[in-house]
Amino acid sequence: MNFPKYQYRTGEYFLCFEFISEGPQRFVKKLVEYNQTTVENIYNLGFGESTGRINDLVVTNNNGDSQKVLATVAFTVYTFIEKYPDAKIFATGSTFVRTRLYRMGITNNLTEISKEFIILGYAKDKKRENFIVGED
Repeated sequence: MNFPKYQYRTGEYFLCFEFISEGPQRFVKKLVEYNQTTVENIYNLGFGESTGRINDLVVTNNNGDSQKVLATVAFTVYTFIEKYPDAKIFATGSTFVRTRLYRMGITNNLTEISKEFIILGYAKDKKRENFIVGED
């Protein structure tokens, strides 16, 4: 992927990533965490502002850098998968609006993402299926 992104740092186990969102008025520390679920090799991707822990409800509004922030989160996926190639990542937004934003990001980059990843979604009946453009 060839998008502007922030530089990020990660720890020894590549489960937590940290970067700074830079705006004209302030700098905001962001975290991306991959947490093992109760199902083997399935990790939950958590993302948000760092306030001692991830706050995934705050709206940063840091001078329109949301695309750069989302690209940075996407690049952490590549780094994480290099370390854990058998892992599957589960991600959803903390609100309907955020889930829609993430879905639009996937839709806009689906051709490129699909070259390296299988993207699945959950239908209303909670069945897993291939990601379908334009559907919740």
